[in-house]
Amino acid sequence: MLIDLHAHAPHPGYYNQHPHWGPFFEEDDRGHIRMRVGHWVLTLGQPERKAAEAAGTAPRLDEWMSAWADPSTRIKAMNAAGQDAQVVSLPSHAYMYWTDPEFSVRFARKVNDTLAEYCSAYPDRLFFWAHAPLNAPVEAAREIRRAVTTLGAKGLVAGGANFGGLEFYDEAMHPVFETLCELDVPMFVHGYNQSVTWGEKANEDRFETTAIVGMNYDEARCFWYLVCGGVLDRFPDLKVYLTHAGGFVPYQIGRLAMTNPNLEDALNKRPVEEYLKNFWFDPELHELSMRQSLVDIVGANHLVYGTNFGGSDAIRSDMTEGLRLSQEDLDRIRYRNACDLLHLAPASIGRCPGQNETTAGIRS
Repeated sequence: MLIDLHAHAPHPGYYNQHPHWGPFFEEDDRGHIRMRVGHWVLTLGQPERKAAEAAGTAPRLDEWMSAWADPSTRIKAMNAAGQDAQVVSLPSHAYMYWTDPEFSVRFARKVNDTLAEYCSAYPDRLFFWAHAPLNAPVEAAREIRRAVTTLGAKGLVAGGANFGGLEFYDEAMHPVFETLCELDVPMFVHGYNQSVTWGEKANEDRFETTAIVGMNYDEARCFWYLVCGGVLDRFPDLKVYLTHAGGFVPYQIGRLAMTNPNLEDALNKRPVEEYLKNFWFDPELHELSMRQSLVDIVGANHLVYGTNFGGSDAIRSDMTEGLRLSQEDLDRIRYRNACDLLHLAPASIGRCPGQNETTAGIRS
């Protein structure tokens, strides 16, 4: 069985919600489809889409959007990838933490209603992460509760830093953590391109640096802020899944651990390494040796499967292939940890056609 926890779901149901912020998908004069949020325009694209554009065979914008809105399109792609289930989420470029709280609250409700309906077509294979207006933490806590208890969301998707100026160490964020712990659902942390907040200078971010480099930095900031800010001492049951293999955390954990005791303002009561039990990571790394290092550092008990399904840097092969793993640890990474984290019964998950109970893979 294979469950992908990092799979974004662009959907026309929650686009065009604001006259300035959108978010919009637009076709330029070359026929290229681009996402726009305010002044910022996404210059990244899926390799499949870019190849089709170059060949002049790409679908029109209305055809593209129609396909995104149809969950059967995703199911076909999941079947081709050998995935039994996905937990989908709002693309991070559209978190809207930088907007007026009145809009961010309304937008979050629209996103969650849209994704709940989308997933309902395949309730045993499609699930979703709730979006919340983290620039308005009290309202965010209410929306998390509604999305989880009423709509069936499996947890919260969140950026790594800068929620309308708030950070995870701010006490104002406590209602969010209280709600997550009470509901016993995790937080899926996926950084976002901070350049979207730069106003008219948004497109001066050359080479999508705040996305390609910045997301990893912000995910590492999330870990550092939750630890050093004492958040995990106050909320010891908080569960956090850091995508992109944890940003920089697993590879710099020794440096973080050595530095933390020397900080005058750190509030954590225990050594940094002891907080790793609150975190899960995915092996979304493009080199086998790096994935193996992640397994060796973090351990299979705290790894889940997440590919950035459909994204520009998505891993389109089996991320567990070639790893030195026992069958038990392989199963943990591919689905068992996800089931435990999200309270999913393996028997309730629909199966990808043609997949065996034990997928061919990786033996020690």
